[in-house]
Amino acid sequence: MTFNNEEVIVKMDDNPTSRDFIRLLPLTLTLEDYAGTEKINYLEKRLSTVDAPSGIDPSVEDFTYYSPWGNMAIFYKDFHYSNGLIKLGKIESGIEKLANMTGIFTVKIEKMD
Repeated sequence: MTFNNEEVIVKMDDNPTSRDFIRLLPLTLTLEDYAGTEKINYLEKRLSTVDAPSGIDPSVEDFTYYSPWGNMAIFYKDFHYSNGLIKLGKIESGIEKLANMTGIFTVKIEKMD
């Protein structure tokens, strides 16, 4: 993921929802802050929820999909258990760069080999 000459590396999990997200790449998305806890984007296409857990307790660096609203959510602060939240992956580096962004900003998400 790149924005403002910065790079954030995400290691994706291997599950139906994350594979569905990867098939959408490359993506250019607009992110905004939500609740001082996460950066979100409402995806144009709903992702698969096959075999997904009923929810998760997200941690800092979790890259997730909130199925009730159809949005991607990247957590930069700890949060509580949420029904419908599916983990797509984990940020390996750069979460502080993402957390420091204010307002609405654009990111490009590409698959790395």
